[in-house]
Amino acid sequence: MKMSFGLTFRSAKGRWIANPSWQCSKASIGLFVPASPPLDPEKVKELQRFITLSKRLLVMTGAGISTESGIPDYRSEKVGLYARTDRRPIQHGDFVRSAPIRQRYWARNFVGWPQFSSHQPNPAHWALSTWEKLGKLYWLVTQNVDALHTKAGSQRLTELHGCMHRVLCLDCGEQTPRGVLQERFQVLNPTWSAEAYGLAPDGDVFLSEEQVRSFQVPSCIQCGGHLKPDVVFFGDTVNPDKVDFVHKRVKEADSLLVVGSSLQVYSSYRFILTAREKKLPIAILNIGPTRSDDLACLKLNSRCGELLPLIDPR
Repeated sequence: MKMSFGLTFRSAKGRWIANPSWQCSKASIGLFVPASPPLDPEKVKELQRFITLSKRLLVMTGAGISTESGIPDYRSEKVGLYARTDRRPIQHGDFVRSAPIRQRYWARNFVGWPQFSSHQPNPAHWALSTWEKLGKLYWLVTQNVDALHTKAGSQRLTELHGCMHRVLCLDCGEQTPRGVLQERFQVLNPTWSAEAYGLAPDGDVFLSEEQVRSFQVPSCIQCGGHLKPDVVFFGDTVNPDKVDFVHKRVKEADSLLVVGSSLQVYSSYRFILTAREKKLPIAILNIGPTRSDDLACLKLNSRCGELLPLIDPR
């Protein structure tokens, strides 16, 4: 599948200009959502019963909840990054060790940031926020780095893999908002221009090596160290304190609902194993198979944004 987005930066104007094909329409959003069968009324009733019986519900979300907001994922059949291209996400070790790799990453992220940061919650995010306000959702754990749960108002939230809206210095640990870094990029690259074709998860776009070569990357204002988005790259590990915190929340819960995750990465799968050890009932809402289907008492293959708003959390 070939998808051209044509995002262009014109340095003379000092702003990004996107052609209409980049804008978030229902058609473009649908590009990243895998095919699913029609809603099964009986399955909806089963999920309603599951939620009704839950008094301390823990919800774990993955990239599948955000595809309906126009953000592609990695693993979805036919529409995920792995299905659309042979490109693979950046590895933590490569980013830390290599200045050219950091340059390429930040150039691509700079181009993709205006669009990525503009994505908005969809009905699934808003539904979970409502569940929290009504006292149904005990804790929310997300693998996503897009801040859409925060935008929807969720507060009882752990961002397992961090958030792209924050930037971290690898040397001194100083945190800054990603929007501030965007302004520093523009100041350092007043004559730089690029045109990107192809959209990847996590605010990334595809650029040629020639475009990347002249891009200037700022250092930490405090210590001059290397900057990295405050997220867990592939090949890195989640902070042990955060892992322990989530394990405690799982043990305090009385049920677990997975929304939009195949649970392929161990950083999330381990919490399913903890739930199984505690004999918690597990329900999974995800288009396509997951690593834990055999551990679930209920599996639904539906769009998150279609199904969750139908559930009465009271």
